[in-house]
Amino acid sequence: MDKPRKRSITIAGHATSISLEAPFWNALKEIANHQKMSPQDLIAEIDNAKRMASLSSAIRVYILSWYQDNTKDT
Repeated sequence: MDKPRKRSITIAGHATSISLEAPFWNALKEIANHQKMSPQDLIAEIDNAKRMASLSSAIRVYILSWYQDNTKDT
């Protein structure tokens, strides 16, 4: 598995960095495209939700949940 790649983004006017493995970055882009939004906007949406873990972990869980919800019955 790839090492996590760190990227800096700005959410709600503040800079933050997120570390995700390449498959997660790719999935995030795919989901954002499917929802007709930018990856940064999707990350901001995930960041605004209540969470018990880091933003990187919340993104991974969001991606997993999205694929589970959108691949049922296929």
